[in-house]
Amino acid sequence: MKQHMRRFISFEGIDGSGKSTQARRLAETLRAEGQPVTLTREPGGSPGAEEIRRLVLEGPAERWSPETEILLFTAARRDHLERTIQPALARGEVVITDRFADSTRIYQGMTRKDLMDTVDRLHALMIGVEPDLTVLIDIDPTLGLSRAQARAGSEMRFEDMGLAMQSRMRAAFLDLAARHPARFRVVPGDGAPDDVAARVRAVVG
Repeated sequence: MKQHMRRFISFEGIDGSGKSTQARRLAETLRAEGQPVTLTREPGGSPGAEEIRRLVLEGPAERWSPETEILLFTAARRDHLERTIQPALARGEVVITDRFADSTRIYQGMTRKDLMDTVDRLHALMIGVEPDLTVLIDIDPTLGLSRAQARAGSEMRFEDMGLAMQSRMRAAFLDLAARHPARFRVVPGDGAPDDVAARVRAVVG
């Protein structure tokens, strides 16, 4: 493994940005290069966290208060960290996760109510880990929303919030990236998946 390779990588972006596809593509590329990789996702990534995923992503948007959602997502993240992420890193693997704490900062902490400080304090208390690298797949909110709605399934809680919310989330992600430039790399998500994948591989190192 390259010594400079950052081993804990998260993908972030608004719904329909293509981040899930790009997380998978990077995992495939690194495996083809001979690197051991664990590809995971949030909420979820461990049996307990997947159970919490069903609680928070299905049903009406007003099912939980923002405060309750923050607790649920943090509980899922803690289990994910203990049972999947830390063991994989201890085995010397690269861990690629489709979403991590930044999604909670944006979705619950910033867009539903001004609870960013609450998210950060709870994260410091219960998680205490940030990715080595966060790849933000940036895309026009109109395109992202149309993609998200085209694949509509039962997990439509946040996509159903509409274009205005998608626009706010994009701006919030870009602001977060600007405040943490050492960790974030912003990758344009427009164009063919192969082109985006090449951009992602270039920033990973």
